Amino acid sequence: MPYPHAGPTGLGPIARQAAQVIYQHRLVSTTQLHQLITPHHTRAEYLRRQLHTMRETGLAETVGRRVCGQTELLWWLTEKGANAVESVGMLPQRPYRMSPEAALGPLQEHTLATVETGLAFVDWARRLDHECGPLDWTPETAHYYRDDFRPGEELSLIPDAVLNYVHTDPKAKQRALLTFFIEVDRTQMTIARLAQKLHAYAAYYDFTPQQTSGRGAKTSRRAGTTPAWRYRYPAFPRLLLILTGASEARLTRRVADLRSLAASDPAFTTTGLRAGVTTLEELRDRGPFEPIFTPVLGPADHTDAWLRPQAIAA
Repeated sequence: MPYPHAGPTGLGPIARQAAQVIYQHRLVSTTQLHQLITPHHTRAEYLRRQLHTMRETGLAETVGRRVCGQTELLWWLTEKGANAVESVGMLPQRPYRMSPEAALGPLQEHTLATVETGLAFVDWARRLDHECGPLDWTPETAHYYRDDFRPGEELSLIPDAVLNYVHTDPKAKQRALLTFFIEVDRTQMTIARLAQKLHAYAAYYDFTPQQTSGRGAKTSRRAGTTPAWRYRYPAFPRLLLILTGASEARLTRRVADLRSLAASDPAFTTTGLRAGVTTLEELRDRGPFEPIFTPVLGPADHTDAWLRPQAIAA
């Protein structure tokens, strides 16, 4: 187990871990919890009993959704459950609170797709003997910046998730911490809106805060020299766009349209950030370190999550 699993008292270790995962990711299905927490169990019966104990004690609630003709339960923490997790102090506090209305609302599928994306990384980390666990991605963390194209306005970039992944190479005895900005696109927004999100990442990459000195009326500002992202990350995270929610043909067209719009954005074409796009199906089936990503800029040669050119085997 990569984490200590302290959590709400009076629960078993599986339930305590489930409470942390639900708190972090807000809305999680029983199937996703089983794959994240108890993948070594063939069946999810023990996990289900622990989850129902959480519901009986008022720590969690559920809503249902229909999947392939069956009802699947989606879990979220009540105020009591969220407070119990926060009281332990193991996780950064999240001000967001789920409600029955939000759990049944239009963001339900997007939240679950983001969890599914993180789950794909966790699953492949297990297979490849890398490190990425159920708490190694954080949804919707704000990054503040200013954009030269919108002067005087403070903006916020909010990735769907920021995911940390430790890639290990036993032969070379090397370990690399990779950080990814994750954007999940279920084809619900226009392609122009998705391109605007790419522009926001480019603006954040280039944003350097002003430095202030003095006090009161003598306060002065001068151009800074350190980009804002360097205060949070040792290297700018790679941007991965994960497409889902449509046919393969439509997603292929969406990739081409996104690349075309990105190539026409001067803010994006002059930046140094690395961005690639793939489908959730490819990520699940082949994993992040196969050549499944198409770079957003440049030749459409496929590459892996390192976003380095890599030939596809015939």
